[in-house]
Amino acid sequence: MPHQHHDGCGHESHDHDHDHDSPDNLGFQDNLYMHIDRQNVVALNASGEASNVIKPWHSRLDESQYIESDADDQLIIRVPFTGAVRLKAVLLKAGPAGQTPLKFALVGEPPLKNSTSLKIEMSENILTAKFSNISSVTLFIPASQGADTTRLYYLGFLGTWTEHKHQPIITVYEAQANLADHEKIQGMDGTWSAPGH
Repeated sequence: MPHQHHDGCGHESHDHDHDHDSPDNLGFQDNLYMHIDRQNVVALNASGEASNVIKPWHSRLDESQYIESDADDQLIIRVPFTGAVRLKAVLLKAGPAGQTPLKFALVGEPPLKNSTSLKIEMSENILTAKFSNISSVTLFIPASQGADTTRLYYLGFLGTWTEHKHQPIITVYEAQANLADHEKIQGMDGTWSAPGH
């Protein structure tokens, strides 16, 4: 029977043109905190431990731990992931006032490929096509909003994570084999016999 559609219609199928991965649809369930290799997070030109600002979602408003730029207002933070990531959003809690970053740039590093870099302003959305299948991301903050230093309380990432599909190949090449370097295989005494003979 024909009927009118309204906001609370409840139909499962819908015909409209918008992106379901927009930042408005993202939340704590998309947080990549569990997939960050926190012990290898590195900050350059910073006082404090870089891993202090990589916090779980429920601690993102905590201002007791932070990092602050050291010699000037520039900061570089490299954040490695434990798998391949499709980055959808970067979350920053910074301040106070003049210590907030004026802008930042991101460089995504895909595994086994050339780096992809994209400079984005604080108000722009991340182009997920540029940040798909990355194994780490480097955040560069070139300036604060007027203060001599930049301070960060929280750095978080929203997106999707998948396990690395490529395992490293460990191979030993020998120019000339030396039998003394290798263990003898049990049951091999140097003679050969076929089964049943």
